[in-house]
Amino acid sequence: MIQLIGLKHDVKIEIREKLSIIPIRQEKYLEALLNICEEAVILSTCNRTEIYFKSMDEDIIIKIFKALNWDEDLIKCVVNYKGDKAIQHLMEVVCGFDSLLLGEDQILGQVRDAYEITKGLKSNKKELQRLFENAIACGKHFRTKSKISEIPVSSSSMVVKKAIDKGHKNFMILGYGTVGELTSKYILEAKIDMLYIAVRDAQKVNIEDPRVKIIPFNDLTKYYDKVDCVISCTTAPHTVIHLDELPNKKLLLFDLAVPRDIEEIVSENPLYEVYDIDMLGDIHDANYKKRLSSMKDNKYIVDKAIKEFIEWKTIEELAPFIQKIRHIGEDVYKERLTTFKHKKETKDNEELAELLLKSTSNAYVNRAIVVLKEEHLKGRSKQCEDIISRIFQI
Repeated sequence: MIQLIGLKHDVKIEIREKLSIIPIRQEKYLEALLNICEEAVILSTCNRTEIYFKSMDEDIIIKIFKALNWDEDLIKCVVNYKGDKAIQHLMEVVCGFDSLLLGEDQILGQVRDAYEITKGLKSNKKELQRLFENAIACGKHFRTKSKISEIPVSSSSMVVKKAIDKGHKNFMILGYGTVGELTSKYILEAKIDMLYIAVRDAQKVNIEDPRVKIIPFNDLTKYYDKVDCVISCTTAPHTVIHLDELPNKKLLLFDLAVPRDIEEIVSENPLYEVYDIDMLGDIHDANYKKRLSSMKDNKYIVDKAIKEFIEWKTIEELAPFIQKIRHIGEDVYKERLTTFKHKKETKDNEELAELLLKSTSNAYVNRAIVVLKEEHLKGRSKQCEDIISRIFQI
């Protein structure tokens, strides 16, 4: 059975960071999951940790927490969806219905990335492979039809808009992964003076713009005085912005990372205006109603994708029985083929072929008649007639 465990919506960031999975640990955790699950996919973003898996084990949730070295007392902080509910959830996630920022445009790429990691480890087989491929296709189709990308929203766009609205012109970004790259794009679309990008590997950044300066991550404290807004989005497992390293001046700081990049005590200082990922929903977004309307109008795409996958999965459950039918069919024709080969030199071939073909037909027609009579005596002839009529195209 396909299942999902994911963080409840009301779980605070203090708990989420304890159940987060940073990219460098994702493969290791997947390997641990494959020891207890048939299939597994980890979807971990700044705002969610979800594990999709296939298992019939009633104690699987406890086993997953143990495999990932998570505190079992936090099981109460996760939901466990099974079967159709898990399928529905993923389809809605990939289209942005379950995001903190409704319709945000990063989640499709994040689901695709999660799926790509599993392909290398072969941790997704038939069902999860089909589910994620269908979900990604659904997400693409939904965005094309709804034109939701024409009303863009992401954590990056929201924080940059807030900073620009406040009149800030000098920025610093910590980290240059997917979020950092998108954030820099939004910043450079605005009228700014300078953008400093702090990275550990300068080769990862390729921006030709006189307003951009790439700085070594270890030197970032030397540049705090030059900026009025810092946006941190690293994948570090620990804090990277500390109170005793910040300048004695007003700063706007956004923490888009989970685990958090900014130590909690920073927000207690009146000089610093600090926003973490949980606070982004409070930032005013004028496009919210437009996105909501477009998403509601195109929800049928999600519903259709859910229905199609459930139908595929239901039919797939018949696969073992269908395989048996095919084997029986092969046995029947092989038996008659063997008879033909043995007798073709001693009998008239046309007469022999007619005899064997009629024998093949009778093998099924006569059996259908026997079953129909048996079901008629049990009062089920109507249902049996309907099925046999469809098989024989009567």
